[in-house]
Amino acid sequence: MQASEQHRSSSMYYQPLQQIEAYCLPQYRNLNHQLYNNDGGQATQFSAPTSSDLYYCTLESSSAAGSFAVYNSPSTVSFSPNDSPMSQQESQSYPSDKYHSPDNTYGSPMSGSCITEDLSSFKHKLRELESVMLGPDSDNLDSYDSAISNGTNFASLEMDSWRQTMVAISSKNLKHILTACAKAIADNDLLMAQWLMDELRQMVSVSGEPIQRLGAYMLEGLVARLSASGSSIYKSLRCKEPESAELLSYMNILYEVCPYFKFGYMSANGAIAEAMKNEARVHIIDFQIAQGSQWISLIQAFAARPGGPPHIRITGIDDPTSAYARGGGLHIVEKRLSKLARHFKVPFEFHAAAISGCDVQLHNLAVRPGEALAVNFAFMLHHMPDESVSTQNHRDRLLRLVKSLSPKVVTLVEQESNTNTAAFFPRFLETMDYYTAMFESIDVTLPREHKERINVEQHCLARDLVNIIACEGVERVERHELLGKWRSRFAMAGFTPYPLSSLVNGTIKKLLENYSDRYRLQERDGALYLGWMNRDLVASCAWK
Repeated sequence: MQASEQHRSSSMYYQPLQQIEAYCLPQYRNLNHQLYNNDGGQATQFSAPTSSDLYYCTLESSSAAGSFAVYNSPSTVSFSPNDSPMSQQESQSYPSDKYHSPDNTYGSPMSGSCITEDLSSFKHKLRELESVMLGPDSDNLDSYDSAISNGTNFASLEMDSWRQTMVAISSKNLKHILTACAKAIADNDLLMAQWLMDELRQMVSVSGEPIQRLGAYMLEGLVARLSASGSSIYKSLRCKEPESAELLSYMNILYEVCPYFKFGYMSANGAIAEAMKNEARVHIIDFQIAQGSQWISLIQAFAARPGGPPHIRITGIDDPTSAYARGGGLHIVEKRLSKLARHFKVPFEFHAAAISGCDVQLHNLAVRPGEALAVNFAFMLHHMPDESVSTQNHRDRLLRLVKSLSPKVVTLVEQESNTNTAAFFPRFLETMDYYTAMFESIDVTLPREHKERINVEQHCLARDLVNIIACEGVERVERHELLGKWRSRFAMAGFTPYPLSSLVNGTIKKLLENYSDRYRLQERDGALYLGWMNRDLVASCAWK
């Protein structure tokens, strides 16, 4: 995501928005800003004349598939009931009358839904507030408390919120301003949201500190949500990915610089190796095979097993992102793993199931009698819609299907985050907290100006982040749950916990010696948690 140079507006206008339908936004003085998508395309443009006169809205704007554009005809911006800019075709659908005619740009509508004398009164109060808070010749805010004690007739809660926001802007407290902007969007307070976005554009940077980099992508998500184009921007990010070989290299960099994936794969493999230590024929169903990297170390471990390796058969279920990164189908994974198994003299078969997890049925899994079954859900189940999205509830359906196969062990690895059914604002706060830890952990390994770091964050993390913030319903596919919720789902499907061995814990502790000492590993209630400082990021457990 790129951002053009911005000029801080010399004044701000705030008016709570209860009804969006015919609301006319007052002008922003010296406001002419643009926000860009990750691909460099224009995402949002706000512009307004510098005159202080208030014009009434003409419903003339344009909506694009992958971006949000607002064009002010000499008035201001208007929004449709779904918070999206109204198209030119929609704007001409009104009855032909003098209040909605293109020729009557400045006529006062009879509905009275546009701002009239209230704006002048509001401006006066705002100037009073600015004078009280900022002082005519001072940058400190001490006069605010004095004004309150003298009986200034402001609503205390609202003024306190204003004061905190102004302090945050003055001190460039990016987290506070992001939070305030998200709260404004949640409250449909579009004027406040757009003003705060203007301030945020001057503070974020994809090559800055972790919170500045994260803020750049969170701002993109907020703009997408405000323009009701979240799904379009998300799809645009998916369609305009780098070449497959480049994307794969970015994934590999993330895999190496952070221990999250290695932690998940090692803990799952340890549980599978323990459960299959005496089995002659092993069938592993991987519900998201990706590049097949997880199974390299397990094949090597089975090769060194006393008494010889078992016969291994892996069923790999595909997903579109992994297929794109590979640059081809599952035959690439089969070729890679088969070559490795031959080298270590391990009997091996591969069964490709090139279907989405939502479409998996019993016959797709090619289960055979006489094989000990292990099922792997690594960073996959949170993509399955649950009962809050679809009556089919594929999340629980898959668990019941797997339980019916009587597996010896089922492994679960998931991000420890609560974004599935949470409303927008608490989901925003959770996402900011989670990804702050993620971006900070990357920062200790890759330099801030490192081009590969920017690509890793943009192509491997930002797209998911935008989806969580901007999208709803079936279009929001990043739906994480805390391990406590996963426990309930597995228990309802009939599973019981399969304790991880102490050997797995020791192996992962040794792995973490190669990384920052701010990573922490905890074992709680039979599960392993990997975190950054005081934030859990990934949880791993096993079931039977």
